[in-house]
Amino acid sequence: MNMIVSFPNHWIIIIDILAWTFFHLSISAICLKLPLVWFLRDHFWFQIFSWEKSGELWQRLFRVKRWKGYIIDGTIFLKKGYSKKGLHGIGLRDLTIFAAETKRAEFTHWLSILPAPLFFLWNPVWAGWVMILYALVFNLPIIVVQRYNRGRITAITSKFVKK
Repeated sequence: MNMIVSFPNHWIIIIDILAWTFFHLSISAICLKLPLVWFLRDHFWFQIFSWEKSGELWQRLFRVKRWKGYIIDGTIFLKKGYSKKGLHGIGLRDLTIFAAETKRAEFTHWLSILPAPLFFLWNPVWAGWVMILYALVFNLPIIVVQRYNRGRITAITSKFVKK
């Protein structure tokens, strides 16, 4: 399969950087505009499954606690949003909002993977696969951190609700 458009390599690199910047910022901006109430609901695709053991699976498999502090919070780029670098309080409402914002972040990063196949349009095939790999390597760790944090918060908030 040949690329649809042919550019010199230096232009391909510039186009790739600009395209990823556009996709990341656009998807983030759109997701920031979604109402919080949408993320407060328990949609199937955001539920923490029992096999995740309230997020402990992610710690066991990937040692999330060791490296999650090194991930840059996207709110510093758009100067908007809800920072997830730390809790904003320990009350039920604070934890519920934090958990909802982890859903927003997870959703944003799942959507950020979707444009990767478009890079085959102007990249050689090998570079298109590098773009797929980039999308996965950049986004999956952040998704894992969101599921880890939400699993832990969900376990705590379920104790509030049971009381």
